[in-house]
Amino acid sequence: MPPYDRDDPRLNTATIKSGIVAGLVAMAHELGVPCESWFAGLRLGPAAFDGDMPVYLSYRQACQIIRRALRSLPPRGVGLTLGERQTIGHFGLLGLAMLTASRFSEALQLGVRYAPITGAMMELELDEETDGAMAVIARMRSADAELEPFLCEELFASSLMLCRGLLGADFRPRVIDLAYPAPAYAADYEDLFRCEVRFDASCNRVVIDPRWLQAAMPAGNAASAQQIIALCQEQMPAGQPRSEIVAVVERLLRQHLADNPRLVDIAAELHLTERTLRRQLQAAQTTFSELHDRVRSESARALLADSRMSIAHVGAAVGFKDAREFRRAFKRWTGVAPREMRGAEKAEP
Repeated sequence: MPPYDRDDPRLNTATIKSGIVAGLVAMAHELGVPCESWFAGLRLGPAAFDGDMPVYLSYRQACQIIRRALRSLPPRGVGLTLGERQTIGHFGLLGLAMLTASRFSEALQLGVRYAPITGAMMELELDEETDGAMAVIARMRSADAELEPFLCEELFASSLMLCRGLLGADFRPRVIDLAYPAPAYAADYEDLFRCEVRFDASCNRVVIDPRWLQAAMPAGNAASAQQIIALCQEQMPAGQPRSEIVAVVERLLRQHLADNPRLVDIAAELHLTERTLRRQLQAAQTTFSELHDRVRSESARALLADSRMSIAHVGAAVGFKDAREFRRAFKRWTGVAPREMRGAEKAEP
C-alpha cells in the first residue's frame, strides 16, 4: 500500500469525520489554549466542532489543523492523551458492529475494514504472523514526519481502549512497533499499552496474540451484526467523495436550513462573492440549487420518520413557509408525496 501522491485527489476530498479535530479543540478549551488560529484560511472555526453534527474535512485540511494544534498544545503525548479518552461509544456503529461479532478475530477484521467511518487518518491492513498472531499495520496516507507520532499515538491508544472495552481491562498487545524515534516520554507508551514498544522500526504495527483472537465477543449476535455491518457499509466514503467546498456548503445549509438560505447568504458567510462560490461549485461538478435540494430532501426524509411531527412542521424545518410548496418540492425530489413516504416507512418491517 504505497503512500498517496501529493496530487492525489483523495487528499483533497472531504471524507474525514472530524473526531480527532474535535478532541483537540476540546483539549484546547480545557487547557485555556486559544485555537482560532488553527482554522485560518479554512472557512471553519472551533465552534463548528462543539456540536453533535459531525464535520467532514479533507485529509489535507485535517493535517493542517492538527499540525497547527500540535504547535500550540503541550508537547508531551497529546495523541496518547486524546486516544486514551475514547470508549466503545466514540466508535459509533463500528464499535457496535465489533461488539456483536462472534469472535475478536472477526471484530478485528471489521475494525480494519470500516475504520474510515470513524475518521481514521491512517490506512490499515492485517498481516497474519507465523504462529497465528495478527498484526495491524498502519501507514500514513502521505508521508509526514511531524504528524506521524501523533497519528500513531491517537490511533493505537484509542484502539487499545476499544479493545479493552470489548475484551476487558486485561487486554494488551504482544508488541508495538513504531517507525519513528522514541520521544522523551517513551515510558508513557509502555505504561499505557503494558507491552514492549519498539521505536525506529520498519513500519507502524500492533501484534495481537492468538488467545485474544479466539475470544468470544460478549454481545455476539449474527443477525444484529449483519444489520449493523450493512449500516457501516452505507457510511463508507463513496467512490467519488465530496470536494471541500461542497462539504462546507452542505454544513452551512444544514445549520441554516429553516431560514431557506440563498447562494448570496452562504457566499457571504464564506467571505466569497456569489460568482466565486458558483464557480467553485461548478468545478466540483454541482450547483448550489442541487446541494440545497439534496440537503432539504435528506433532512425532510429524516424528520418524516418522527410521526409526532406534522408534515407542515417538517416543511417549515427545511425552509418552506407554505406546506403545499413543500409537498410539491418533496414529490419532485423523491417521486412520492411526504404522506406516502411516511406511510411506506411505517409499513417496513
